[in-house]
Amino acid sequence: MSDTVIRVENLSKKYIIGRQQQESYTALRDVITNKVRSLGNLIKNQKSKIKNSQEEFWALKDVSFDIKQGDRVGIIGRNGAGKSTLLKILSRITEPTQGSIKIQGRIASLLEVGTGFHPELTGRENIYLNGAILGMSKVDIKRKFDEIVAFAEVEKFLDTPVKRYSSGMYVRLAFAVAAHLEPEILIVDEVLAVGDAQFQKKCLGKMEDVGKEGRTVLFVSHNMAAIRALCSRAILMKHGQLVKDTEIETALSSYLSEGDTSDAVIIWDEQNAPNSPEIRFIKAYILNEEGEYASLLDCRKEFSIVVEYKVLKPLRDLRIGFFMQNIEGIPICGSNDPSAWFQSIRDPNHYISKCTFPGYVLNAGMYSIFFGADIPPYTKPLVSTPYCLSFSIEDIDGHGYMNERLPGIVRPKLNWNIQHLVKL
Repeated sequence: MSDTVIRVENLSKKYIIGRQQQESYTALRDVITNKVRSLGNLIKNQKSKIKNSQEEFWALKDVSFDIKQGDRVGIIGRNGAGKSTLLKILSRITEPTQGSIKIQGRIASLLEVGTGFHPELTGRENIYLNGAILGMSKVDIKRKFDEIVAFAEVEKFLDTPVKRYSSGMYVRLAFAVAAHLEPEILIVDEVLAVGDAQFQKKCLGKMEDVGKEGRTVLFVSHNMAAIRALCSRAILMKHGQLVKDTEIETALSSYLSEGDTSDAVIIWDEQNAPNSPEIRFIKAYILNEEGEYASLLDCRKEFSIVVEYKVLKPLRDLRIGFFMQNIEGIPICGSNDPSAWFQSIRDPNHYISKCTFPGYVLNAGMYSIFFGADIPPYTKPLVSTPYCLSFSIEDIDGHGYMNERLPGIVRPKLNWNIQHLVKL
């Protein structure tokens, strides 16, 4: 395998899903309505027949890739893509149905709260237990012990059984153990989301240090800024299959473009279109920077809100606009198009009004939009829609050297200047 530390070939994992189907059920009211029989016959005749059936579900299907020593690889994809199943197989928690895995070196995994620790043992005992499982000597574990405890910030509870730990304490100690006991391969799942923001920063910094030391990191997260900051390569999963294995920016672009676009476009037919005697809406949609329908957008890149409509009668000073709110119902902004149309009259025809947002305006989150048409200055309303489009902004950039998420609704990229004043 030379410098290849993980080789996965045609890996598949199948689960059997059991279901129960109930047949021939008759409601009691129907029985009473149809006939009055003895209680014994009623019970006898109304027993339901239960039929068991089984269904195959492939969580992974024919996945193959190589990972070299020192690689920092992000594994990305929607929920249900197979990411966690893949990590469990790599960590030898579960067996594959088909295919093979070849691994060189010790693996430390942090997959789920509760994985790897014995609940009845204390934090101190679990540190030594995990080190022994990794093949480390007691001397080596003792050498790292103080560093682990300081990183996890659980010194007061070190001799308490971990079953009494909060989920945050548990994760802090589990990550500290996994990262500091010098595994050749560190595997971390989304479990870090349990910790607070400050601890997540520490974890990302530690994983970066692990990678710089020449060890291998596999990282699953929905925090794309963290993935982008830590990893130079990403594996994109979808429906249990490997879609792309490429450098990070290409993988992230593919991840954003694979989203379900059904919420990002609506087409009205003539029967249900928002309309008035003067105007009828035809279609509305969200476009990404590449001009494609998109419901998941990169905060760094521009996007457009578009509505198509037919003017049915000549209209003077027609104004087409939209209003936006976030998922909490907080108003974000509104805009309209009169300055884009330099003639006072719009004759009957098919029109497209398009508003483009630059990058670095909206913060990560979900947003929805409705449209309207009116004639100012006395605001004669012509037509409006309900909230009919929705989209999400993904913060791919992050802020600062720890790539943290900024608070608030807007997410401008602002320029700062620092002057060093010399005291005379």
